[in-house]
Amino acid sequence: MHASGGRNKPASEHLLSEIAIVAGVAKATLGERTVVDWDGFVTDYDRIRDAIEAVLPIFQGYNARIRVPGGFHLTSTARERIWATPSGKANFLVFPGCGEDPPQTDPDSLWLTTIRSHDQYNTTLYSLSDRYRGVFGQRDVIFLNEYELRKRGLADGDRVDLITASTDGAERTVRNFRVVAYSFPTGCCAAYYPETNPLVPLYARDPLSFTPSYKGVPIRLVRSAATGE
Repeated sequence: MHASGGRNKPASEHLLSEIAIVAGVAKATLGERTVVDWDGFVTDYDRIRDAIEAVLPIFQGYNARIRVPGGFHLTSTARERIWATPSGKANFLVFPGCGEDPPQTDPDSLWLTTIRSHDQYNTTLYSLSDRYRGVFGQRDVIFLNEYELRKRGLADGDRVDLITASTDGAERTVRNFRVVAYSFPTGCCAAYYPETNPLVPLYARDPLSFTPSYKGVPIRLVRSAATGE
């Protein structure tokens, strides 16, 4: 755990922090029913850490420890190779499977998973660099392996539009993304969010948690008209 802060100049004086947005939603939703000082959280992040510590004892001394250069480690039995199991060993379970997505019959279709870059925390971008994957200065990219590139007659650096294979007839497209050759599984591709959030249909969600299908969106690619390629 370590402290972090953005280096980019805010796009507007009216730009709200994530805390302010969440607190505002909570206040509007709960009204007088809430007992939480949401405005206090927005004006002083130390209060948030105090509240976290009150709920989770593992964060004891949170505000003091977060100010130590380099941060601190939370206790993790797995990291320390301590297994809280009857055998004292790590136990692996084979999951029988989720409600799998229906197979795609279109041979040109790809499964898109949306991902974060290195300098990204949730939807907060601290820079346009992703040293994980060697992408710098831009985020409008899509990662495909060499086989999928050859299959589509594409090359690293080409520009394409991403179109959701929607089942409700609505058009969902993001345009002019740069192709990046990367070792992803065949039949799959990846791109950053929130740039590709417009591709995720509201109907594509888990029936129990209602979590959107950010890791499995069927899309197809077409060359971008913006570049004439």
